[in-house]
Amino acid sequence: MRNNIGAVLSKRAYMNPDNEALFDVAAGRRFTYAELDARTNQVANAMLASGVQKGDRVALLMMNSHEFVSSFFAIAKIGGVIVPLNWRLVPDELEFILKDSGSSVLIAGEEFAGSVADLQGRGDRTDVGTWIHVGGEATKPMFATHFDAWVDGQSTAEPPITAFDDDLLYIMYTSGTTGLPKGVMHTHNTQMAALYTLNATADYRIGDRYLNPMPLFHVGALTPAMATAYRGLAHVLMRAFDPVKVWELIKQERINSSLLVPAMLGAMRMVYDPAVHDHSTVRWFLSGAAPVPKALIEAYAGMGIEIHQVYGLTETCGPACLTTPEDALRKAGSTGKAFFHTDVKIVRPDGSECDVDEQGEVVVAGDHIMTGYWNRPDATAESLVDGWLHTGDVAVRDDEGFIWIHDRLKDMIISGGENVYPAEVENVILTCPGVADVAVIGVPSEKWGESPLAIVVKKDPDLEERTIIDHCDGKLARFKMPVAVRFVDVVPRNASGKALKRDLRLQFPSL
Repeated sequence: MRNNIGAVLSKRAYMNPDNEALFDVAAGRRFTYAELDARTNQVANAMLASGVQKGDRVALLMMNSHEFVSSFFAIAKIGGVIVPLNWRLVPDELEFILKDSGSSVLIAGEEFAGSVADLQGRGDRTDVGTWIHVGGEATKPMFATHFDAWVDGQSTAEPPITAFDDDLLYIMYTSGTTGLPKGVMHTHNTQMAALYTLNATADYRIGDRYLNPMPLFHVGALTPAMATAYRGLAHVLMRAFDPVKVWELIKQERINSSLLVPAMLGAMRMVYDPAVHDHSTVRWFLSGAAPVPKALIEAYAGMGIEIHQVYGLTETCGPACLTTPEDALRKAGSTGKAFFHTDVKIVRPDGSECDVDEQGEVVVAGDHIMTGYWNRPDATAESLVDGWLHTGDVAVRDDEGFIWIHDRLKDMIISGGENVYPAEVENVILTCPGVADVAVIGVPSEKWGESPLAIVVKKDPDLEERTIIDHCDGKLARFKMPVAVRFVDVVPRNASGKALKRDLRLQFPSL
């Protein structure tokens, strides 16, 4: 069987047609694998009837929904290239991605009708010629075709599968926290390799029920969505994250596992009520996108829930490192070891491998690594060197081979010639009573060059700056201590939960 991600759904529908495949929570719709595959075939045949050919880019601007899932698998089946769009972006940013990718079709949810009308009015500043509307008829722009009308009359027969192996599957644009977003290219082969290594490492079991509250334009949601079909899980899909609703669904849907970024776990912890929230079916939560505070892992352990820290990137199609159940508590704070079909090293600037406990850059190799950045050979050459992806993340390897992520190279603060990794300072501040969230950035210092500044969200309205600084005293070396604290209502974060340090540096350019 040659690799085509759409055919993964077809195969699962053949093997387990009556098993539950998808529950779209917001729509209240459940699909067996046979039903989801039939609907996907209708979408695929609608695309073929609209002239979509192998290699054409089709953009998806939707909240999590069954329409997103069926569209993704449909585009994969007919050899199109999916371009998942971050729905938090403004029209100018969306215009760049649509034009850069050359997307000719845009399938968009009704929530974004205003942005879609704006984009359509820009004429040839995008290449979109076919506009498909998902949602109510009243919100449909005049120039768009309604999704259901486009799909409902189509055949449920399997369309011709024309894309395989090294053919392009999707272009996922990075968050662009350091500049214009880059389009990460993954093929049917790289995505299948990600599924192989994920399922060989993580404890997925056929018939499990997986809760997905992450946005599907993010690899941390999209790869698990495909893994549910590959492994035969029921995919419980939330439209968007809501901490109270997550606990309700865990109980109602008897959820076994999920991926939740640290900010989500923190929000869930704040609303957890042991008298109401039954999580007895949960085996584990994966958590990543940012270093998971040890205090948070221990808090969930006290609730009887294992947090398995995962480390990965869009460029790795998700997987890089993972802690296994037997090590989740013993090595709390570590991101574990490389996935089964993945290699990870810590290297010096000259490419040589670091010694145990020596800080260096994380590099990753495996068949699931991206093929490059769309239209960016320069950026590709910088990131992919001799088969290794240079991540820009700083870590150490301990004497047992476990990887401990410290921070991003670009976020590192150099204070008086010493390296300060914000994540280390953030982890200490998060243990201070009254702190709900924190991000640490460097600000200019005449004496030291740079000094750490803590940006804090209060849980306790009476929390004071002095309390936080005193809390850090004795827990951090003097050069790592925050020189000041600034209070905000919210720390800006991207869809994967990473603090937008660039935005914070603009907001707080100095003390």
